[in-house]
Amino acid sequence: MTACAVETAGPTEFTVTADGAYAARLALGEGTGDAWFPERWTLDGPEPYAVPLPLDQPEEPDTRVLPLADGRVLVCRRVADRHDLSLLYPTGPGTGQLPVGSVPGPGLTLLPPSPDGRRAYALSAGARSTTVWLVAGGAFGPERVAEVPGRCAGGVWLDRTGRILALDRETDGVVKAVAVDLARGGEATPLLQITEESNDRLLLADPDSGLLLIRSDAPGHDRLGWGVLGSRRPVRFPECLRPADRAVTPFAVQPGQVLMPESCAVALRIDGPAGSWVGVWRPAGRRLHEWPAPRGWLAGAGLWTREGVLRLPYATDTVRCGVASLHAPADVPVPTGVPAPMDVPVPVDLPLPADVQAPVDVPVPVGRPHQGGVLGTAHPDRTESADREPSGAPRTPALCRPVPLQQAPLTGRGAPG
Repeated sequence: MTACAVETAGPTEFTVTADGAYAARLALGEGTGDAWFPERWTLDGPEPYAVPLPLDQPEEPDTRVLPLADGRVLVCRRVADRHDLSLLYPTGPGTGQLPVGSVPGPGLTLLPPSPDGRRAYALSAGARSTTVWLVAGGAFGPERVAEVPGRCAGGVWLDRTGRILALDRETDGVVKAVAVDLARGGEATPLLQITEESNDRLLLADPDSGLLLIRSDAPGHDRLGWGVLGSRRPVRFPECLRPADRAVTPFAVQPGQVLMPESCAVALRIDGPAGSWVGVWRPAGRRLHEWPAPRGWLAGAGLWTREGVLRLPYATDTVRCGVASLHAPADVPVPTGVPAPMDVPVPVDLPLPADVQAPVDVPVPVGRPHQGGVLGTAHPDRTESADREPSGAPRTPALCRPVPLQQAPLTGRGAPG
């Protein structure tokens, strides 16, 4: 299962493990007013259920929680000029607490659950560099594992081993996604560079299919786009993903679609004047399906099964732990001749060292090669007919480091074989 943690800290956060077995959030105790406590959800059984993990003192609203694959919940609390970390677990009628250690500094951001589920990482941004901390799963408490030049935010895992982490790095006022190799002390490689001036952020990545969800202002203003990891084909910015007067944010990608990025269903949170609801979109379908959210939906949270069922967690006054299921709707084929979304070129090669085997094969969609214009320049008025959309037929490219678009050759850019 593939899921994404909500980025907002505090009681609205609902985080799911990479395998979809557990989740955690802060919840209000019944009859306790504003007393917050951690709550663990079990999602891989016949029915979901929640286990409260209260301690003697209630939690502060800015406490952050992260579930591990063994069922324990990591809790990060700010205390003065440091962050204290502990692991919570149920012990019969009570809650056990295992202190992990502390990380100094005013700011610490928990990263999404690691793919193996045994470790937890966090970011601490300084004036000139950002530290990646291993805050759970190490041998001796919190450990510095990487120092990345620049101020970084975000955090998306690019592989199934927890080695390659994508971060959005700000340099001279411009944000670019970079790939950080944690096995090499944080060696950073450019991942997204649409234009020199554009802000290119990575929102989600699915290692099975190679599908990337990207937000960039290269088209002239912030747009949601998609690309394929390891492909030299352009990023696309579908018109259907920018509905008027609504904000669209992806939060989960259907896993298990190996070498078929265009077939992946993507779950989106849609925010408008009437509230928040659910959207489902596939690259191949080029259509945004919109559905009402279940009552009490923990907005922006959910996970896909491999079979294409979207599971949406919700909590109400009568149901403390519920999961609603939504089957991904089928897409009606788009007739030939209907304009396709705009293309913007971007290199998105997985920056693994040459001596390291890639965790999965990365696909290259078959399609018309780039013609005309300067690579690295957005073309807001360019369209492509439906029959020229990438077919999804894969080839496995040779792994190489991304080449900045301004240095890429203008001809002979065939997919590596």
